[in-house]
Amino acid sequence: MISKRNTQLCGVVALLVSSAFGQTLTQADREKGLQYLEQTRDGVVAATKGLSEAQLKFKPAPDRWSVAEVVEHITLVEGAIYENVTERIMKAPAGAADRDTAKIDAQVLARVPDRSHKVKAQEQFVPTGRWPASDTLDQFLKVRVRTVAFFEATPDLRDHVGGDSPFGPLDAYEWIMFTAAHSERHTKQILEVKADPNFPKQ
Repeated sequence: MISKRNTQLCGVVALLVSSAFGQTLTQADREKGLQYLEQTRDGVVAATKGLSEAQLKFKPAPDRWSVAEVVEHITLVEGAIYENVTERIMKAPAGAADRDTAKIDAQVLARVPDRSHKVKAQEQFVPTGRWPASDTLDQFLKVRVRTVAFFEATPDLRDHVGGDSPFGPLDAYEWIMFTAAHSERHTKQILEVKADPNFPKQ
């Protein structure tokens, strides 16, 4: 029989472990995250499916991006976040034991896709036609496959917190949700380009 004292000791040990290693990624969060990665990937695919070269390259105005440029931007940002997470965030220490991951998750998922708040892209993420317009979707899909594989294979995504974001330091799970939310944000931009009255018919 386990004594009351041993039970209390186990509770203290559990608290110390939680403090040292951060918060555990729940199965519900993992399933939600994977679903969101797939949903936002499919959103990019659906928004660009069947577009001609002329449609991919159409710019609503000289200072606005084409569909191909938007997809290039999404791909560049996702690649950079992946490298940041795998090379730096996963080596960072845990956050505070009382860190409100649910609140931060919700902020990322609500605010990043919100295009009512405009953000100027950093120079390294401005599209320059790195790939032919018809290849941009394939480049994005390659990066997303890598992101999903890492997400599925890594159990301790909540255990490392770092980096600089509009929401402060994020854990690795939140950074991956950030990249998915970022692609959702710019899928909306693609739809805006396609809704332009001058968008080519074919």
